[in-house]
Amino acid sequence: MHRLGSSRPPYALVVEGHVLIRLDAASILEDAGFKVLDVTTGDEAMHLLNQHGRDLALLFTAVGLDGQYDGFALARKTASDHPHISIVVASGHHTPAPGDLPASACFIQKPFSAGVIHDHLRRILPDDKKPEPLK
Repeated sequence: MHRLGSSRPPYALVVEGHVLIRLDAASILEDAGFKVLDVTTGDEAMHLLNQHGRDLALLFTAVGLDGQYDGFALARKTASDHPHISIVVASGHHTPAPGDLPASACFIQKPFSAGVIHDHLRRILPDDKKPEPLK
């Protein structure tokens, strides 16, 4: 994989095991102005975060993931290791309990829409990390 670098647009990482939902989330984020990387498991996401975390602006993850890290654990680890990354966690089956999510993360219910995701991104992303379509 090439170095992501500081080129625009900002990078987002989508972590979702269901291919159609992953493609939908990636498309929504691309429409919002992100360059999207996508993986299917929390373990794959941790590998990318360890290699390229400094270059990512957003983590968008499902809760139910295969591997060692579910979406809640991935969100907590990301917030701890990469506090500059904004985090969105989505689920249609799990609701976060106290302590599941870092304070900086936001949670959305599945099924989600582009409007809901874009509204959350406008709220949680710092101005200097908002792609043009979200400004």
